[in-house]
Amino acid sequence: MTRPSISVALIQDGVAADQAATLMATIDRVRDAASRGAQVVCLKELFNAPYFCKALKQEYFNFAESIPGPTTETLCALAAELEIVLVVPIYERQGPGVYRNSAVVIDADGSALGVYRKMHIPHDPLYEEKYYFAPGDAVTEGEGTANGFKVWKTRFGTIGVLICWDQWYPEAARITALLGADIIFYPTAIGWHPAEKSEWGAAQVDGWRTAQRAHAIANGVFVAAVNRVGFEPEPGTDGLEFFGASFIADPYGRLIADAGSGTETLIATCNLDLVEGARRNWPFLRDRRIDAYGPILNRWIGN
Repeated sequence: MTRPSISVALIQDGVAADQAATLMATIDRVRDAASRGAQVVCLKELFNAPYFCKALKQEYFNFAESIPGPTTETLCALAAELEIVLVVPIYERQGPGVYRNSAVVIDADGSALGVYRKMHIPHDPLYEEKYYFAPGDAVTEGEGTANGFKVWKTRFGTIGVLICWDQWYPEAARITALLGADIIFYPTAIGWHPAEKSEWGAAQVDGWRTAQRAHAIANGVFVAAVNRVGFEPEPGTDGLEFFGASFIADPYGRLIADAGSGTETLIATCNLDLVEGARRNWPFLRDRRIDAYGPILNRWIGN
């Protein structure tokens, strides 16, 4: 049976002076992507805020908003108008003192299908995310979910969403694929410490892409990773330079679209027949030894 193709767009950009201006600029870019045939459009991690995790400041909690809220309601209306699916990563205030790094999936009729909450939360210099975000809860809420990982059956296809630090974990990609995702989206905010760029910059970008292309190959899915761009300062630090390099890979790991380091909208056609073809040729899911993987639930099993 022939499956449909999906036109996917990734909006690689930075942030404007404030959240309102960033939202307006994003809407313009979404409209442009839709005019070019995009059916599913994914925004970068924390799309309408600066990457505030570079420092520990309570006032940065004010970037968060509820879901549903003004931003998601605006974008639900936009999705319905353009008849597209939107993946909207946003800083979520779930309740008093409970904040999440989240992504809302909006279907082409403007309905919010659900929320994915980032499961893996980093703690690194200038990436102080554990201060700002509670991790997603490892609970099963219904069809299309497994211990906090989720997929959604949209008008155009079944998609999964994982966020930034999640992209280094093969377990997250595998579970999302097993739930039925044809495409896994990775909205991202990853960049260089300026002092490290000359020595480690190229290797960091290559490692980031390689890890995610491996998820595409090992699971027989499309992977679409969208990063932010631009230098973002923070008083008392050297700031971060977000390197872009967004890409879309097919189930064989081949890049079918990739970006440079500037503002750019990537659009590529994902032929879903390749999912079945890849899994027939490379039957990794068939040959899994699910009876032998219990040790992976341990933090460490060496001496």
